[in-house]
Amino acid sequence: MTSPYAHPALSQDRVAVVTGGASGLGLAAAQRFAALGMKVCIADRGADRLQAAADLIGGDVLAIDADVSRRADLERLERAVRARFSRIDVLMNNAGIQPGSAVLSDGADWRRILDVNLFGVIEGTQVFLPGMIAQGSPALVINTGSKQGITTPPGDPAYNVSKAGVKVFTEALEHDLRNRPDCQVRAHLFIPGFVFTPLAVRGRTEKPAGAWTADETVDFMLGRVDAGDFYVLCPDNDVTRAMDEKRILWAAGDLAHNRPPLSRWHPDYRDEFDAYLKS
Repeated sequence: MTSPYAHPALSQDRVAVVTGGASGLGLAAAQRFAALGMKVCIADRGADRLQAAADLIGGDVLAIDADVSRRADLERLERAVRARFSRIDVLMNNAGIQPGSAVLSDGADWRRILDVNLFGVIEGTQVFLPGMIAQGSPALVINTGSKQGITTPPGDPAYNVSKAGVKVFTEALEHDLRNRPDCQVRAHLFIPGFVFTPLAVRGRTEKPAGAWTADETVDFMLGRVDAGDFYVLCPDNDVTRAMDEKRILWAAGDLAHNRPPLSRWHPDYRDEFDAYLKS
């Protein structure tokens, strides 16, 4: 099977591990990897969900019930993949939750969100990466972030903090990897736009016109990873790349220009922000 991608890790008989792989972006990615002739391991919660996802993925797939907030589960996952497939070429730290939060939400809720969304990525990388480096072959770590971790809009601060942490961690990770002599592993920050997945359904039964499907988003991601992009900033049907760039620069401008934080959502700055978007 000939892969449409140039990166050697995205080719037949290579091995991909996807956390949060039973639904949404994780499932779409696992299906794409399997379609390339890759061997796939998905990790998620719930045996029935995992079996249903494995049936959809097909091919040589391993499904493991694991909680990414528990390092012991991640270590068990890594051992199981190596026992079954002997190697790991793609690690996609994708598992995430978004139950909602407020600044004064219960501390246990904040900790659960950070444990899954942030420490699941940090410890997943720490557990899997040494063996991937030791293989001595080209490999990929893809961490799922969010635009909410960059522009940090009001409304869900715990989720924003977790995804901001994923951004900063992945930047540090790639800097470390590219400065390691002879290291062939590279890291990428996957930044989805508006995607119609179980995380974003919120009672809707039909995909909103502005949203991309998980398949569209994963196809874009793989194309940009293959091209070498570190920041895989995904558009959607509502937001263009140019608009994303302006929103990101405005958010950074709050600090540079000493505006109030989150000024984009402040009524005193609405006209100025609208004029900036149109400029």
